[in-house]
Amino acid sequence: MATARKSALVVDDSKSARVILSRMLEKYDIEVDMAESAEQAIEYLKTNRPDAIFMDQLMPGMDGLQAVQAIKGNPQTAMIPIMMYTSQEGELFVGQARALGAMGVLPKQVRPVDVSKVLYELHLLPDRRDMTEPALQPVELDLSTAVERPRSPASGGIDWGRRIEAAVKDQTLDIRRFIVASLDSFSTRIISDVRDAMPISGADPIAPLPKAPKPVWTWVAAVLAAFALAVAFAASWLASRNELARARAEIAGLQSANGELQRARVDLAAAVKDLTTALATANISTLPAAAPIGSGGSAVAARVEPVPYGEIAFDRSRLEVLRDLLTKLEAQGFHGVVKISSSAGLFCLSGNATDGYLPAAPTLPINRCDMIGNPLDEALSGQQRQSLAFANLVAGMRQRTAGAITVALESSGTTRASTPYPTRTENLTAGEWNRAATANNRVEFITESSTP
Repeated sequence: MATARKSALVVDDSKSARVILSRMLEKYDIEVDMAESAEQAIEYLKTNRPDAIFMDQLMPGMDGLQAVQAIKGNPQTAMIPIMMYTSQEGELFVGQARALGAMGVLPKQVRPVDVSKVLYELHLLPDRRDMTEPALQPVELDLSTAVERPRSPASGGIDWGRRIEAAVKDQTLDIRRFIVASLDSFSTRIISDVRDAMPISGADPIAPLPKAPKPVWTWVAAVLAAFALAVAFAASWLASRNELARARAEIAGLQSANGELQRARVDLAAAVKDLTTALATANISTLPAAAPIGSGGSAVAARVEPVPYGEIAFDRSRLEVLRDLLTKLEAQGFHGVVKISSSAGLFCLSGNATDGYLPAAPTLPINRCDMIGNPLDEALSGQQRQSLAFANLVAGMRQRTAGAITVALESSGTTRASTPYPTRTENLTAGEWNRAATANNRVEFITESSTP
């Protein structure tokens, strides 16, 4: 008995990420709906109940973890399984997601075999023990894997064109064997009918007359049946050839797209390398101490940490710096405030609002940037600038020290630039501009002792 199709909701502000995952799911006969924001997903759930939800983390407005908390807090949607679909990594993020009710994390650089495992966990695919073997096993081609790791026959990789040809030839041979067997059966019946209709040589003339031959329409039916089989074979063969041609064209298109992707990756790697060099030359990782921590109620600049483009300010390496600093202050019996201030750099970016922005290639002229700014920082509210672990650390320190040590967070946006930006000229490149933007994209830790 046929089972109802499973459904899934993909929530991601990146159109390309939504399309890639939806195509993977549709290969498993899963009906997919898409939402480009967490707010749109929550509105969708008011009237729909998908069998599973795939949720991105970094989105404008409400982020993925906040959306998971809202969905699990609603009794009408709390039982829908949620899988985080994000580039966020690390055991810390996985622990946060599971603590809020998500089943796990599916990375965006996902392999098809990982998708299959996740679908079994979400019960979007039937248990393997309940599946019966079909009479004919269809040939499935994993084109997404072919795109990510294209291999040529010369390099020992998989030649998908030959695989497709082999599959078509196998199907053609099966159809041909069936037609030959059917024609052989019809010819045997026709020969038997003809022999029964012919008089036997030397037979007694007084013997009963031989049986009347079978009607001609049986022969006509046999010929028509053979003709119909031949037509069906020809149609199947033509369809197979068309499918082969379409598959080859699609593989060629995917290989071309993969070439573009590889070139984009090279440009991005160059941009990251250039930004890393800028961090090293800026020498902003630490500031000299003006006095020992906790002396005389003075403000001491403890540390300055860079924030890579695309990360929220109060998370990752800044979380580790704060944890180490608070541990030392508590051991010293410090009383006062730890002020943490974030500043955002104005980056030269390439991309669009639908697919997102990335730092432009270092050699790109400054006047060809698609945007100069920091859209991620501008889209975040105060609470969204800190991770769940960061907020828990701040609250836990205040409770553990009974208010002796408090942490104050503030954001100055792009208004406070410690490193001046170069003057825009025709010869200025994105790499030169983004060096200053990287230096200004930072978090500063300052301690103010209240001990006299």
